[in-house]
Amino acid sequence: MANRERNNQLKFYVTNEERFLIQNKMRESNVKNMGAYLRKMAIDGNIFILDNMPLKEMNMNLTRVGSNINQIAKRINSTDRYYKEDVTEIKEMLDEIWQLQKSILLKLP
Repeated sequence: MANRERNNQLKFYVTNEERFLIQNKMRESNVKNMGAYLRKMAIDGNIFILDNMPLKEMNMNLTRVGSNINQIAKRINSTDRYYKEDVTEIKEMLDEIWQLQKSILLKLP
């Protein structure tokens, strides 16, 4: 055994459900050897890194718009009047959100 090409052992534990999922994926890939499959996945498997900053920015904008709409609704309820500037402000903020959403969707693969 001293002449092994791979002489470093890695060991980890999985639940029964995780083992079942791993075995299913192994079968789907037509690999018979668990060690070969796990080695291939650990070395060549895909890692996805997602940039969720645009989503956070959109959530902040949605919160701002919601807050402004609440303030405008309170003012309308207390005075029975609405102002053209309020409606314009809401439309501008909604347009900003739509533009941000479009830019997020364009970045998706």
